[in-house]
Amino acid sequence: MIYTLRHLTTYRYGKPVRYARCALRLQPRDGEGQSVLSSELTISPTPRTRTVRRDYFGLDVVTFLIDSPHSELRVEALSRVEVKRPPLPEPESGMPWENVRDTAISGRSMAPDAPVHFVFPSVRVPLDPDVTDYARASFTPGRSAYGGAVDLMRRIRTDFTFDAKATTVHTPLAEAFALRAGVCQDFAHIMIAGLRGLGLPAAYVSGYIRTIPPAGRPRLRGADASHAWVSVWCGDGWIGLDPTNNIGACDDHIVVARGRDYTDVSPIDGIVSSSGPQKLKVEVDVIPDGEAMPEAAGEPEAETA
Repeated sequence: MIYTLRHLTTYRYGKPVRYARCALRLQPRDGEGQSVLSSELTISPTPRTRTVRRDYFGLDVVTFLIDSPHSELRVEALSRVEVKRPPLPEPESGMPWENVRDTAISGRSMAPDAPVHFVFPSVRVPLDPDVTDYARASFTPGRSAYGGAVDLMRRIRTDFTFDAKATTVHTPLAEAFALRAGVCQDFAHIMIAGLRGLGLPAAYVSGYIRTIPPAGRPRLRGADASHAWVSVWCGDGWIGLDPTNNIGACDDHIVVARGRDYTDVSPIDGIVSSSGPQKLKVEVDVIPDGEAMPEAAGEPEAETA
């Protein structure tokens, strides 16, 4: 499947911003069953400096500096990506989870995708005894790591409620777990914490998922969204699992970045020098080949401090 991806972020400021320094992680990456056919990043106003660096996990991060007054910042990423992943394994196949745990911690590789980087606590994913105990129910003695991870994914989908108002991007993992509610970021963090609590490597994956509008209704421009899921190391490679939708990562998932948690892969972060409110609007389109770019959605803007 070939997709056209459009991710437009617009900040409008109550007072002019005189200085902005930001890092962008918005362009899909090659590998993990996908090939980037083209990718373009447009920033307005034009930055004074713009550089690209490759982070430890192999992601190209664009850093830019704007030091002239501006009341609006627009960042648009436009890409074409071909996705073709092999079929997912049988649910109970693969190494026993105890063997995977021992192999991960005893490995000597320090390559960017080495499992040892994804075993330990991280900024957004502390080890929580309650979350570990919740995950443990899926990992009976001798069960395959993949089988246990699939079961944990299924339980999160069943036990937790998707509620965009229940949490924010800053909600601690323990709070989201206690609420049994949140969004894809929360579900991914909770699943990762449970796996790591048992010694199993798990990574946070950010990207997009193809959505299908309700029958008889057109696809609205900008109405898609960023997505997050989990990549689990099962002894002989990484497998993507999506606890929000209770599915394995397949040709409907497009990877942008992978890291230890959201902190490593946030689409835009940085600093601005200003005061007063700002309005943020994010528009995302995931368009399969053969479909036209949809009409404007007219989504309302969100005001932040």
